Amino acid sequence: MTGSGQSNIKSPNIDWVAILIYLALVVIGWVNIYAAVHEDSALSNFSMNSRYGMQLIWIGITMCVAVVLLLLDERFYHMLAYPAYIVGIAVLLLVLVAGKEVNGAKAWINIGSISLQPGEFAKFTTALAVARYMSRYNFSITSLRELIPLAILIGIPPIIIIMQKDAGSALVYTSFLFMLYREGLNGWIHVFFFAFIALFFMSIVMEPLTVLIIIIVACVIFESLRNGHWKQKIIYLAGLALATIILCSTITFLGGNISVYTTLLICSVLSLPAVIVYAYRHRLRNVYMFIALFLTSIIFAPSVDYVFDNIVQPHQRDRILVVISDEVDLKKEGYNYNQSLIAIGSGGIAGKGFLQGTQTQFNFVPEQSTDFIFCTVGEEWGFLGSTVVVTLFCLLILRLMQMGERQRDPFGRVYCYSVAGIFFLHAVINIGMTIGLVPVIGIPLPFFSYGGSSFLAFSILFFVAVRLDAGKRELLRT
Repeated sequence: MTGSGQSNIKSPNIDWVAILIYLALVVIGWVNIYAAVHEDSALSNFSMNSRYGMQLIWIGITMCVAVVLLLLDERFYHMLAYPAYIVGIAVLLLVLVAGKEVNGAKAWINIGSISLQPGEFAKFTTALAVARYMSRYNFSITSLRELIPLAILIGIPPIIIIMQKDAGSALVYTSFLFMLYREGLNGWIHVFFFAFIALFFMSIVMEPLTVLIIIIVACVIFESLRNGHWKQKIIYLAGLALATIILCSTITFLGGNISVYTTLLICSVLSLPAVIVYAYRHRLRNVYMFIALFLTSIIFAPSVDYVFDNIVQPHQRDRILVVISDEVDLKKEGYNYNQSLIAIGSGGIAGKGFLQGTQTQFNFVPEQSTDFIFCTVGEEWGFLGSTVVVTLFCLLILRLMQMGERQRDPFGRVYCYSVAGIFFLHAVINIGMTIGLVPVIGIPLPFFSYGGSSFLAFSILFFVAVRLDAGKRELLRT
């Protein structure tokens, strides 16, 4: 391998700041795994057969893999993208047939004495394939013809993973929206996506009438803040809301048997022609987006109860209700949530000290070396230690974004932003569930949670980004 992409990388071309942040997270992560699973404080009892010992072996293996990744020609990753993606899909399908079930998810496969989770590596192959596809010369993110194959590329892995009953890992693929927004995807798609997430949770805990009123008020406020014709937009939205409320009240007062929500839906639909005519005459193009969002919302809201009761799995319902409902049994479905909050809250400002966490040492927190590893951080190192960890993750993500911005071609930029999005979503969800902000979702905290598959996969994602960045910096120096 010769030329500008030759494999003998000069050290100044590598982003050593990013690597130092990575190493800091790895060291702190391993220390907390040791704290979570050790049985005696004496280091003389150190065992390579324990979880902290196995994690140390995986760290050593990963460091060797990292060196290889940094020595490979950056053009290799461009050529590898589609073949790796196809192999990744094939292995995911193989898991459905010959996989091993762990905690209700058939997402693992045995290779000798080693168990691997192919879904972790599928994020890497998907990021490569998406970067390859979006780096084509004639690619346009505003073209529907281009977006459909892109959606298929991103959508196939999570669909298979959902079939493996691992919804948490499938959720991570929504992180690609972060990269797509950077590349210029219409912001309305993101508005619709986050609006429906909010609407789903609101529809579970609120009455349909309350949800609809919130939708109307939100539309009025949001539209009033947009530039141009804001008075006219407020008038049309307020008129729609007023007509809906008046007609609904009239029918209810007259003793109609139609439900309140059905009445609101009918009145809203009947009032739309006048709104559309008004919008057309005044050239209010964004109005049509609001109409689509409004109609979809009022149809979507009442269907949430059916989906929640009949499609969502019982354990998933419990995890959602733990966060949004006060009527939770803390000895059953709310146990994990409650013990996690106790552990983190008991850490205070500076923590109880290394190996001094009572919740951790007496195994009150479930899965404390994997999904709930951040509880160990919070209890033993307190608010200050937790702040350090969160800051390191933020710095790593920002560094990845900076790597992306340094790229001259779309391939490297798309890949780096995809990795940044994956790390961001993993960190937010994992830390969020330990402090009660999001439902308990079984996804690891990068470089902290015990597991060879996740640690190796996250490291591969990171070091390929470093290699692509080093190649571009090398070109800039020549």
